[in-house]
Amino acid sequence: MTALATNPRQWNIGLVGYGEVGRILAEDLRKQDVRVSAYDLKLRSDQTGQPLREHAGQHGVALTASHADLAAAADFIVSAVTASQAVPVAQACAPAVKPGAWFLDFNSASPGAKQRAAALIDGGGGRYVEGAVMTSIPPYRIKVPLLLGGGGASELAPLLVELGFAAKVASEKLGVASAVKMCRSVMIKGLEAMVIESFTTARAYGVEDAVLASLKETFPGIDWEKQGAYFFQRVIEHGRRRSEEVREVAETVREAGLTPWSAQGTAERQAWIADLADEGLFGQKGTTAFARSPDWRSEADRILANVAAKNDKKNNKKDG
Repeated sequence: MTALATNPRQWNIGLVGYGEVGRILAEDLRKQDVRVSAYDLKLRSDQTGQPLREHAGQHGVALTASHADLAAAADFIVSAVTASQAVPVAQACAPAVKPGAWFLDFNSASPGAKQRAAALIDGGGGRYVEGAVMTSIPPYRIKVPLLLGGGGASELAPLLVELGFAAKVASEKLGVASAVKMCRSVMIKGLEAMVIESFTTARAYGVEDAVLASLKETFPGIDWEKQGAYFFQRVIEHGRRRSEEVREVAETVREAGLTPWSAQGTAERQAWIADLADEGLFGQKGTTAFARSPDWRSEADRILANVAAKNDKKNNKKDG
């Protein structure tokens, strides 16, 4: 049995990962006067860590110096990092986790990765529960639809609801919630990549209006102008994280015995946009700022100009 307080509002909640998700959760929890601490690898850098330190100071979030320091003090840990770091974070927290402390894995990782993370946390005396976030977090914030899985899911679910989470149990079997999330992401992240590829190519040929008209006729319930702009913005902002997630999606497909042709292509397209963002194509170099225009055409034009410039450079080298 756990020795934690029965009232979750009395917990010390530790957030591993203080990016967009971590900061949103911190804000909503601090509004309830819940104690929140956080750790992020970016805190090691003066430059990338400064905005995080400023946010923490504004909202009364205590920053820790390591995974171990956070785990040693937390009654409930939320791991919200990039997909590739889900297991390493569990490994870093496990030796210091408090006996009976909850560990909610918020990451978009494959069922196999969730099972490996669970073995680490449970082996260290914590209580691992997988979480599958079922849509984009910013519009919903802490109330984003959340599926839980694992042996402790039924016990944790009402405690999370009390904290404001929209959590429900998917299965007592570990990996089921993650499988739902991963299979959904084949479609959602794939659609993002396809829209960027389709719309940018259509722009290159000057046929975007005809393509949009055809899509509207086939799918009249979707505002393709608005949806296209949103997809461009989200991938520019979060392409790196999304590409890592889709690599986990591909691993989920492999675990089912299939070849992840669609997921692999999606991961490459998302990573390609992330590379362009890191080069400064959409904003300040080294940052992934939101698209500068609500019109997706502006971003497509930037992409096409970049591709043309790189092709010209290659051709000039060949001619030389």
